[in-house]
Amino acid sequence: MKLNLTRPIVFFDLEATGLQVGKANIVEICLLKVDTDGQTYEYTHRVRPVEQLIENGVKTTRTVHIPEETVAIHGITDEMVASEPSFGELAPEILAFIGDADLAGYNSNKYDVPLLVEEFLRNGYNFDMSNRHLVDVQNIFHKMEQRTLKAAYKFYCDKNLVNAHSANADTRATYEIFLSQIERYSDTEYTDEKGVVSKPIVNDIPALSEFSRNRQWADLVGHIGIKKGVEVFNFGKHKDKPLREVFAAEPSYYDWMMKADFPLSTKAVVEKIYREMLCERFNSGK
Repeated sequence: MKLNLTRPIVFFDLEATGLQVGKANIVEICLLKVDTDGQTYEYTHRVRPVEQLIENGVKTTRTVHIPEETVAIHGITDEMVASEPSFGELAPEILAFIGDADLAGYNSNKYDVPLLVEEFLRNGYNFDMSNRHLVDVQNIFHKMEQRTLKAAYKFYCDKNLVNAHSANADTRATYEIFLSQIERYSDTEYTDEKGVVSKPIVNDIPALSEFSRNRQWADLVGHIGIKKGVEVFNFGKHKDKPLREVFAAEPSYYDWMMKADFPLSTKAVVEKIYREMLCERFNSGK
């Protein structure tokens, strides 16, 4: 079937050095762009993971070791990426390939999207997310059937997934699953946690973006939640407390967050809220 698109959508998958967004580095990226006319375009590249250091006042980069436990999952070793370009070197062409497209993937809202944004920020690129729709195929799968990518591929497409944990194979499988989901559930009722019944699976990216979202987050990884329109902490001793309330009573908590090992995208949200709070206080004369 053909997707009903008003703008392109990019299905993508990342293989990385680990699972922690703030620390992980991409070692392979595959982008499958579906244009509004149904034509597909593919971009796949291995990536040499690097970290940026300041030594004696000079900014340098150092190659990051790929841990054995992650090599066991995706099979990409240090030697296999030693001569590949870094993400910073590839960033301009990746940005150009994605353009203004929406994004889709498997578990992408929780991991791949935040990690992609993090890599752009590390390398000085602002990847604008404000007007993009994000479709997480795993969330649709879990909500409608509740099961791994391999099982989903067999269930929806009646095929065995060969070369699982290869970015290319996983990306193409995700795209095929998504098309099958739209056909299979086009007239299927879904009852949400409030008891509201609807038929949410339609050939419409904004609607599927809304349905495949797990929860309301202010940042990309879920450290900052939203309750009744207010940003709250989703972790630690201040869990469920509004950021503005905590920062007003304990300014040092803001300083700790900005120095701690949180993703840059989370820190950007925290800094924005803190600056807004200071402006409001200044304007009120307090």
